[in-house]
Amino acid sequence: MAIKVEHELHNRRWGRNLGVGLILAGLVAIIFGLTVVKILELGDPMKFEGYDHVVQPQAAVEEGPGQ
Repeated sequence: MAIKVEHELHNRRWGRNLGVGLILAGLVAIIFGLTVVKILELGDPMKFEGYDHVVQPQAAVEEGPGQ
């Protein structure tokens, strides 16, 4: 008699875990790819702005008269 007997439930659970892991890895790859494309699209990585709660004059909206 074997000491470790695999039940059918273990095989199904392993398959589901593998599927969830592959989906998670795919989402991480998509997000990483989009980040790389966004940085390369700028041409100069120093232009990449991080939104770290600092006022950015180029993003400020100018208010006209009467607003």
